[in-house]
Amino acid sequence: MTDLLIRGAERAGDGVRTDLRIVGDRVVEDGSLTARQGERVIDADGLVALTGFVDLHTHLREPGGEGAETVLSGSRAGAAGGFTVLHAMPNTEPVADTAGVVEQVAALGRAAGYVDVRPIGAVSKGRRGEELAELVTMARSRARVRMFSDDGSCVADPLLMRRALEYARIVDGVIAQHAEEPRLTRGAQLHEGAVSAELGLAGWPAVAEEAIIARDVLLAAEAGARLHVCHVSTAGSVELIRWAKRRGVRVTAEVTPHHLLLTDEAARGYDARFKVNPPLRTASDVEALRAALADGTIDVVATDHAPHSAEAKRSEWQTAAMGMVGLETAASVVQAAMVETGLLGWADVQRVLSTTPAEIGGDASRGALRPGDPADLVLVDPAARRVLASSDLVGRSTNSPYLGRDLPGRVVATLFRGTPTVLDGAVVELEPAGGDA
Repeated sequence: MTDLLIRGAERAGDGVRTDLRIVGDRVVEDGSLTARQGERVIDADGLVALTGFVDLHTHLREPGGEGAETVLSGSRAGAAGGFTVLHAMPNTEPVADTAGVVEQVAALGRAAGYVDVRPIGAVSKGRRGEELAELVTMARSRARVRMFSDDGSCVADPLLMRRALEYARIVDGVIAQHAEEPRLTRGAQLHEGAVSAELGLAGWPAVAEEAIIARDVLLAAEAGARLHVCHVSTAGSVELIRWAKRRGVRVTAEVTPHHLLLTDEAARGYDARFKVNPPLRTASDVEALRAALADGTIDVVATDHAPHSAEAKRSEWQTAAMGMVGLETAASVVQAAMVETGLLGWADVQRVLSTTPAEIGGDASRGALRPGDPADLVLVDPAARRVLASSDLVGRSTNSPYLGRDLPGRVVATLFRGTPTVLDGAVVELEPAGGDA
């Protein structure tokens, strides 16, 4: 591993322009530094240095869905977007509901070497919502699972949800809930409102999300457990989470980049790239979500990166799969929705994309890119602009809603444990590490 000198970066945490020396997997020195013999120099003039991004909500599809994504391809996509930690959702085949499956996913991540892949264990066996999965066993496995979710499905049974919260408290874990009352969304296609009515698509009511959040914050309070609300999408959900936090409930929440930028108006062309769960909502919902992220009611941004084959998205709207890829574009969308609107600065971006999601996921060691801190970092060029092309998407799927759209910012470099995974905007080819490396 070659020692690195990053020269002239603006450190997001304090806004100071500095050099950073990296030896091994650590930042060892900062300030005005002179390059040493044999040291690789990265010119970061005009770039912002942030701690590596952490995604609490990624679908890597492996095992079982390798046609759409693999742990390796998803890890490369994550690196391209500035991520150094990906939490992998359990809706795989087989479902990640046992120690064996979560350990397999973790081993695939170690072999890939681009990011730290942290499996999320299923709450219920087979994600069927009928019987608790092996939460304690997964927590004590080599994968050390600390997040549990049936994402893609809601834990709709209140008794099962209560028991899950109680077990999560025992292992110092968190239940990440996909808030969707299934009886209110049967056959739903798009946010229930004027656009769905005009397009003749079955409506997806906001209350389907809000009803589950209201129930679950009460259950979490009763259990004294940690609840994390996935992909919040409505103004009403924001108010419920704000209410719960004021009362000391241990609840955190995430918003996706697409719910910060896009509305249901995008569906007017019946382009299934804009079909997602939960659905794109209204402009007033987007405004409420942005404000909630800015004031801390919503804690983090998480991509809900959901790759699908071209065939799954090219069919008519009613039968097309739900989901969007988002790893490669997350920082750009956050810049467009939050930084360029004056709602967040780059220190805040680091908070919502790195340090806070790391804490929620059980890792408080992100640091602030100071001597002794881990060398997980991303260099972003905030002045760059690009019209997104399919060649910019390095995963196996290209179901991005931003293709052909002008986006701000560019990830110039990503370092994972001191090793460059992206340089000059291109993913570095790494030597396979081996499954147990």
